Order: sequence, then structure tokens, then C-alpha cells
Amino acid sequence: MFELGSLMKQAREFGGRVQEMNEQLKDMRVEGSAAGGLVTVCVNGLQELVSCKIDPCLLEQGGDTELLEELIVTAVNEAVEEARTQQAETMQSLAGGMDMGGLTNILEKLVK
Repeated sequence: MFELGSLMKQAREFGGRVQEMNEQLKDMRVEGSAAGGLVTVCVNGLQELVSCKIDPCLLEQGGDTELLEELIVTAVNEAVEEARTQQAETMQSLAGGMDMGGLTNILEKLVK
């Protein structure tokens, strides 16, 4: 049988940790790039696009729009993948020691 008071305390602790984690993730910055850095994007730990930089040489003389679009997608996907990894690691570290059932196992799989 479980103790309701203990469960409520654990829920409050977890809520505080989630808020702390979201603040950390919002401040986190992860870059992704394509074509040797001709396109560079930055996302935060919440996987929100923060910036996009395109080397002017890609725009000169009516550059190839299709190529530019592909490079942007590649850079964003790279940054988002890294942000997801860091997000999972952050969640796992903030949850440290709390009995979260199967969620701990899921987080461990995301980090690998």
C-alpha cells in the first residue's frame, strides 16, 4: 500500500523539476549546419528555431532555391536531433532518484 502524502510530495518535487528543466532547455542552444557551414541554424532545447544564417554566396546570381531549401532542412534536422538528445539527458538528470516507473527506461533509450 502506498502513502498518499509521500506520493503528493513526490509529485510536487517533480513539478518543480519540470519547471527547472523547461527553463534550462529554453536557454540551451544547439547548432546544426549544412554544406560546410554555408547554412547554420540554432535551436533551443525545446526544439524551437532561434536563428538561421545563410552565407551570401548561396544567394548570389539568383542561387538555386531548391538547393537552399534542402540545406536549410538538413541543418534544422541536425540541430533538432541534437536538441532531442540533450533534452532527454536533461530530463533524465533532473528526474534522478525519483521513482518514475517506466519513464526512466524510456528516457534511457532516448539518450542512447
